[in-house]
Amino acid sequence: MPELPTMMNPPIEDLLDRVDSKFTLVTLAARRGRQINTYFNSLGDGLGSVVPPQVASLARKPLSIALEEVAAGKIGYARPDQGGEDGDGGGGAGADGPGLAGLAGLAGEAPTLLSDPEHPTAG
Repeated sequence: MPELPTMMNPPIEDLLDRVDSKFTLVTLAARRGRQINTYFNSLGDGLGSVVPPQVASLARKPLSIALEEVAAGKIGYARPDQGGEDGDGGGGAGADGPGLAGLAGLAGEAPTLLSDPEHPTAG
């Protein structure tokens, strides 16, 4: 079955293949979009503390650039440790894994960007 053209580029299906859930995609793209926005706002300051965009893009919006980076596989994420042995991860974790609040960044820790210069395993 041929793919129908969409207004979203890259297609949401391609983006969801790169992450484990919609919540992770939203958190990852939002965090990276903020980093890209900070990078563009700090140009000329000579700080160099934020990773520049990792893809050549015609898009002008930081979130669009972030989604293109996810689709290209240029950024990834790592889950934080879920806490103690008693099964309480602090973010509403249950037997099924982390709660939705922890994934969405509303409570607990959200996925960490691997392109983040402050992350010790940044690559």
